[in-house]
Amino acid sequence: VITRPEMEIGRYHWMYRSSRPHQYHHVPALRGNISPLGIQGCFECCIKCLGGVPYASLVATILCFSGVALFCGCGHVALTGTVSILEQHFSTNSSDHALLSEVIQLMQYVIYGIASFFFLYGIILLAEGFYTTSAVKELHGEFKTTACGRCISGMFVFLTYVLGVAWLGVFGFSAVPVFMFYNIWSTCEVIKSLQTNMTASGDQICVDVRQYGIIPWNAVPGRACGPILENICNTNEFYMSYHLFIVACAGAGATVIALIHFLMILSSNWAYLKDASKMQAYQDIKAKEEQELQDIQSRSKEQLNSYT
Repeated sequence: VITRPEMEIGRYHWMYRSSRPHQYHHVPALRGNISPLGIQGCFECCIKCLGGVPYASLVATILCFSGVALFCGCGHVALTGTVSILEQHFSTNSSDHALLSEVIQLMQYVIYGIASFFFLYGIILLAEGFYTTSAVKELHGEFKTTACGRCISGMFVFLTYVLGVAWLGVFGFSAVPVFMFYNIWSTCEVIKSLQTNMTASGDQICVDVRQYGIIPWNAVPGRACGPILENICNTNEFYMSYHLFIVACAGAGATVIALIHFLMILSSNWAYLKDASKMQAYQDIKAKEEQELQDIQSRSKEQLNSYT
């Protein structure tokens, strides 16, 4: 006697005779930390985050911070040492260099302002780099660029250009004290060479700082000659001020390079945002036309159905 379950099994084999038995295939091991459900692991998330970092803006920011820090820190200390050298060796009367002291003090306050401004400005440019990098990465996604964002990017391009031109002037101005200290140092080297070779006396070799215009012509003594000048070159104030002015000049040059780098980055990002806005407008028009075409087709079908 054939039972009902056996009849159902035979019916199943008769209906699905051509079907093959189920085969289990080996599932390859997943790389990384991706789960079978498609959820990304920590490593993949870190790689994705690192892919969105604006490395060009990051390098320019680090270079800008380094240059401004060197210029402001070394320039501040070097100016203080310059005042000390003038008061001790070239202008014993305080009224003769009173104006110069006020100017140097004002420059030191300006240095404080420059350091604070560029610290904030560098962070803002780095944030703008993150913004524009995300815009470029998601050009064909759901990212929407606004006219305000493009206007802000253009404003940063203009402001960075103005700051770059201004820092070119600062770089040239910072080379002036380096030139002055180099002349004094080279004169001291000439005096040392004369004393070493015993060819002539260096008493007649002098340096007059009044010719540079930093102190008036009636300042006393105003100049230093021979061994006195050599002793000035051997002081710690002169040695530190000379090398600090060199480092400050190098920092100003690094800041100029950083601003030029920023200018190239901002110009490129602004062009990408402009292209993204055009692509966005094109996609909006295309989507609107497709929607209108679908509406026309749906109305045509409805009218055809009503006639039939």
